[in-house]
Amino acid sequence: MQLEIQNKSEERFHHHFKRKLAEMIKFEKSVSGCLICGADSVLNTPMDNRKIIEIQCQGLLGHDFCEISADIEGDVEINDFVIINFSDFQEIARVKEVGELVKIKRQRLGMCYEKLPIARRKVTTEDMEKFNQTIEDEKKAKRTFIEKVNKYELDMKLINVHYQFDRKKLFFFYTADGRVDFRELAKDLALEFRTRIELRQIGVRDEAKRIGGIGTCGREYCCSSYLSNFKKITIKLASDQNISSNISKLSGPCGKLKCCLSYEIDS
Repeated sequence: MQLEIQNKSEERFHHHFKRKLAEMIKFEKSVSGCLICGADSVLNTPMDNRKIIEIQCQGLLGHDFCEISADIEGDVEINDFVIINFSDFQEIARVKEVGELVKIKRQRLGMCYEKLPIARRKVTTEDMEKFNQTIEDEKKAKRTFIEKVNKYELDMKLINVHYQFDRKKLFFFYTADGRVDFRELAKDLALEFRTRIELRQIGVRDEAKRIGGIGTCGREYCCSSYLSNFKKITIKLASDQNISSNISKLSGPCGKLKCCLSYEIDS
């Protein structure tokens, strides 16, 4: 009971802090991508005043923003699950942030009035049961994929498996050193799962973004927490800032040079 009261108190403090933070930075003229370090700076971007939430979703959307439908019932809060519609597919997503802070984040990222996924409704009990079953099916699909990759002797490392919430498509995300001829594998998988199959090769940075983790700075990976794209990072960025040229210290968990090397180069 005492722990529950403490957790609720911490949550109220957290929300109060974010409201104060939003008020403090709302009227600043200089805007930037990360609220802490100022990465991805963009100036003079207008405020997008639509009702927008920040979400975390598997599949193609990942960490994204979406607009709240006018038909949605009740207030959408952090950690709620919502059904997202975008283009011709439907997904389930967890709400990461709501309110004024989302608008400020988007302004600092230079994002305004672009086409966004739509949060149509909150999830129901039936939706969550379907979602939990989908997670179990993804685990089975992972085992099947590995078996068939071994059967065809393909050099592929499976990173993630994802069913769209509407079950219209099944994604397999993988890494490989080069191009892979997976035509026979794709046919086999389509026969096995009786749905559309998409195999997507991703890079090691995308792998880190999908898996997530804690960097050497003690914070969540920039790529999985807020970065929307990857800049070209070179060793010259380190030398220009008189930072040690020890590659092992300059490399992130993905094995590539750390994205944060570009944060202070302009100043």
